[in-house]
Amino acid sequence: MLNLRTLSRRRPLVALIILILLLGGGYAVRAFHHTDGGPARTTNTSASASGAAGQPGTSAPDGSAAPHGSTALSRLPVQAQTTVRLIQRRGPFPYRSDGIVYNNLERRLPIKPRGYYHEYTVSTPGSADRGARRIITGGDGEFYYTSDHYDSFVHVDVSG
Repeated sequence: MLNLRTLSRRRPLVALIILILLLGGGYAVRAFHHTDGGPARTTNTSASASGAAGQPGTSAPDGSAAPHGSTALSRLPVQAQTTVRLIQRRGPFPYRSDGIVYNNLERRLPIKPRGYYHEYTVSTPGSADRGARRIITGGDGEFYYTSDHYDSFVHVDVSG
């Protein structure tokens, strides 16, 4: 028979074990969700992109964004233009996570090796957090803009 003292010592241990199991299960579900092998969704590169309206992009046959059909940098929101200039100058960046590897898990950009793409935050006025807008850079110098947190991209012509 357990006495009260032994039972009170075991409660934190049992709670810790349950917490670890729940976290492990959550990570397993998330990993399965991102590697389920299902078909990649088609990229909607004709999204208005908050300032890139009227500049449709294109999709490659595999559903990834094709680099032709670019949108001029001048057609993007001023905050995106500022982010591109910071990237070209190599910073300093306002967000600690700027420059981290973008894994392209949704496969909306051309498939490249891990580490090829990097993401940068495009500030969103009035947003309490980083917001949904990003610039993604590729290892060959290409730039992509998303206004909807990776649901769609436009290829950006940084010379315009």
